[in-house]
Amino acid sequence: MAQKKTRNPQDKAAAAAKREQRQARNERAKALAEERRKAAKRRETLTRFGVVGGVLAVVVVVVLLFTVFNKPADDTAPAGASSDFGLVVGDADAPKSVVIYEDFLCPFCGQLEATVGDQLNEQIEAGDVKVEYRPIPFLSRIDDYSPDAANALAVVLDKSGPDVAKKFHDLLYDNQPEESGPYPSTDDIVALAVEAGATESDVRPGIEDKTFAGWVDAAGDAADDADVNSTPTVIVDGQRVEGANLTMDDIAQAILGSSS
Repeated sequence: MAQKKTRNPQDKAAAAAKREQRQARNERAKALAEERRKAAKRRETLTRFGVVGGVLAVVVVVVLLFTVFNKPADDTAPAGASSDFGLVVGDADAPKSVVIYEDFLCPFCGQLEATVGDQLNEQIEAGDVKVEYRPIPFLSRIDDYSPDAANALAVVLDKSGPDVAKKFHDLLYDNQPEESGPYPSTDDIVALAVEAGATESDVRPGIEDKTFAGWVDAAGDAADDADVNSTPTVIVDGQRVEGANLTMDDIAQAILGSSS
């Protein structure tokens, strides 16, 4: 769904150089973040089939030891994030679950948020649905705002918790730039985080230094592994919303049900 627009060759070269530098710096971070995700899935499977006690304890110990002894300085996952690189909001026991792969630069993601955001928030508050937002750097080929905004969400989640992170998530869409720019500055992003309820001194360093760049890259890799090739990609109660002529109204209807 996401569109691709042309850019000045010199700007493209500069953006590519920055991305390569970030990728080199975070390669180990991506691998370890993915290992933690797989380990979490293994623990979930073991628990589901009743293999508990000693075996599960061994798995947990091995994972913890692996993390402690192999964790580089920049391999950080935000506190409160799901094992699938998501921000989870809503009652864990809600009768309906929704997963949204999104990119804060993607105009179709912005359109989806504008279409379902208010009603979906009402359903979350009512305990009717649990939503997992999985930001990915899908449009990093266009501009670094794509991964930078995802990193900023991770920083706010880590420092201020899921409620503030959800408000920040919504504000990013309320202030979404055009896909072709101009793009918000770091100061602009920090200001939105503060508006959402974060403390500037808590979040500015991580937003400026891209603390969770490796985690964001790993989220993109996990999305690739899940065959996510467009944004938004929506999963409702374990079933991907898809179709040859899928429209925004179709996606909204799947998310909201009869209330859309």
